[in-house]
Amino acid sequence: MGRLFTAFPVGERLSIVPEQDTTAPELNPNTAQTRLNLIMSAGAFGSGEHETSASCLEELEQLENLHGKKVLDLGSGTGILAIAALKLGAASALCVDIESSAVETCKYNCKLNQVEHQVQHCCGTIADIGAAAFDLIIANIYGDILIEVAAELVPYAKPGSTILLSGILYEYNFDVRQRYQRLGCTVLKNRMLDEFSTVLLQRPQVEG
Repeated sequence: MGRLFTAFPVGERLSIVPEQDTTAPELNPNTAQTRLNLIMSAGAFGSGEHETSASCLEELEQLENLHGKKVLDLGSGTGILAIAALKLGAASALCVDIESSAVETCKYNCKLNQVEHQVQHCCGTIADIGAAAFDLIIANIYGDILIEVAAELVPYAKPGSTILLSGILYEYNFDVRQRYQRLGCTVLKNRMLDEFSTVLLQRPQVEG
């Protein structure tokens, strides 16, 4: 049986809500701004409680002009980050995970949030994505893997697009930033959490 949880806020605009409580009200009654509910199935790791997921959600809500954007969520897990991007205005998302159980959970959560028609799912690795280009790439996976896939991942980012990386333990933070900078990316933000870190980058408008 899945682990139950109660609704809780993340950042300024989002709330994580269990599927049993889809009518959860705005969690901050002192503000006029309505929060977007991200409805999640119980028990799935990556439902927003972990500091890496929460930091990614906080960074997503601060991105400007997500409207109409095409998103890649590599290591999508529950799909919470892709779902958030879509609810914040993105047009479509490709969710990729190596675990078939995670892909099924992601599909289920997409249906809960009524974004299933905007999402494609892939059980596999970055090698299975095919020919595509994205306006926003999200990868909340381990730092050593981010270093390993960097040369394959960066070309999927359109010129001028945003890359949001997390799941990076402190010991990998410098190496991750250096690797992506050597591939032409600019670090916009380097956010150190309790144990992990989140890095926001941009691919240059023009290469070279």
